[in-house]
Amino acid sequence: MLLNIETATKNCSVSLSKNGVLLSFKELNTGNYTHAEMLHPFIKQLLDEANIGFNDLSAIAVGKGPGSFTGLRIGVSAAKGLCFALNIPLIAIDSLSILAHTKQIDKGFIIPLLDARRMEVYTSVYSPNFVQIAPIEAVILNENSFANYLDQAPVFFLGDGVEKFKPICKHPNAIFEIDAFPSATQMANLSYLKYKKNDIEDVAYFEPFYLKDFFILKAKTI
Repeated sequence: MLLNIETATKNCSVSLSKNGVLLSFKELNTGNYTHAEMLHPFIKQLLDEANIGFNDLSAIAVGKGPGSFTGLRIGVSAAKGLCFALNIPLIAIDSLSILAHTKQIDKGFIIPLLDARRMEVYTSVYSPNFVQIAPIEAVILNENSFANYLDQAPVFFLGDGVEKFKPICKHPNAIFEIDAFPSATQMANLSYLKYKKNDIEDVAYFEPFYLKDFFILKAKTI
């Protein structure tokens, strides 16, 4: 039994899976970050409803980012704490791949866009069978962004970063889906494949994939 945790965006999401099959999930996206309040209760509810205990878990998978600094810290800290206490493996999955798996297409490209503030997004590019064909990077959007893909085939843009790109992208091959978020419901098979290959992290040293440095702005004195 695997516990999957995804907190890279405002969607607080957890699921239970077995042998790559989703068994149950809890998630909440109110437009605010509820992770600190809801993550641990969601985990307990899932286990209680499945009539299992923490000792029945074989591993824990977590969305490693990129995404919200606060959300990632909460999710990764919870996953690491449980793995350390239970002495079970930690599995990490990039959150853009998780988001890409929310969309099924026959042709074209899937481009997840996660908000990185201002006109910047975290992004990558995936084929219809979810092969990553471009590196994960932070991109400053303009009207010509992703033109090389848009000129070839339909492109499905997913995620909270779509709100920034849709007003400036007028290409006829662009298809926008704003209400898509990385979800633990999409992690069942991804985490199982990594578990079978023993593709696990060092619990003591694992950190979220922030991609960008985290800055704390000090209040100005008047």
